[in-house]
Amino acid sequence: MQQTTRTTEFASGIPTGSAKLHRFLGVELEIAPGVLVPREETELLGLTAINILAKEPTGPLVIDMCCGSGNLGLAVAGAIANARVLGADLTDETVDLARRNVERLGFDLRVKIFQGDLFDAMNGQALTGKVDMIICNPPYISARRLEDGLSHLLVNEPREAFDGGPFGISILQRVVRDSVPFLRPGGILTFEFGEGQHQQVAHLLSRAAAYDQISFVDNEAGIPRVAVARKQV
Repeated sequence: MQQTTRTTEFASGIPTGSAKLHRFLGVELEIAPGVLVPREETELLGLTAINILAKEPTGPLVIDMCCGSGNLGLAVAGAIANARVLGADLTDETVDLARRNVERLGFDLRVKIFQGDLFDAMNGQALTGKVDMIICNPPYISARRLEDGLSHLLVNEPREAFDGGPFGISILQRVVRDSVPFLRPGGILTFEFGEGQHQQVAHLLSRAAAYDQISFVDNEAGIPRVAVARKQV
C-alpha cells in the first residue's frame, strides 16, 4: 500500500498570541498555544484513513486517539458523512480546544471528545469489539532528541505531544497493545510514526499477535510514515 503527500520537517510554527485558524484536509481548525499544530505530514495518515473508511458500507465508528486539536477526527467526519468519531487526549488545553473545534464546525452530533490517559478516556463507553477504526498520531520522538536537536519544539507546544519515551516508541507500544480489545474483528488500526521507526513498528505489530494484513504507507520521498494493521478475524 503506497500513497504520497507533501512532507515537511517538524518546525515550531505556533502562534504566540490568540488562537488562529489552520486548514487541514479541507477542515478549518482553531489552533492555540499549548496544543500541537497539525503538520502536513499527518495529512498522509488522514488520507489513508479516509480512503479506507470510504469503502465501509455502513456508518463507521472511529476512535481518534491522541486527537490534539481534533484535526484527524474532524477531517474524517467531514469526508465521511455517516462516520461517528470519538476523540481522546490527555491535557485540559488540548481537550478544550478539540471540543471548541467540534462545536464551531457543527459536528456535535457525530464527534465527541473525551479526556484521559490513552484508552482510559474511553472507560464506560461500552466500546469493546465495536470500533471499525482507530486512528492515532502519537508522540514518537525520543526524549533525548527533544532535549537536543529538537528542543525548539517545546517552546510553544506541549512535551506530551512529542515525547515518545527513551526510544520514541513508548506510546506506540501502548496504542498497538491497547487498541486490540476495542477493534471489531477486521477493524483497522492506523497510525503515524517517525522516520527510521519502520522496523520497530513492524516488530510491535507482529509481537502483538493480534493483527494481520500489516502494511505501510510511504510519503512522497519513499519513506514509510504510516502503519495500517487489520485486527484478525
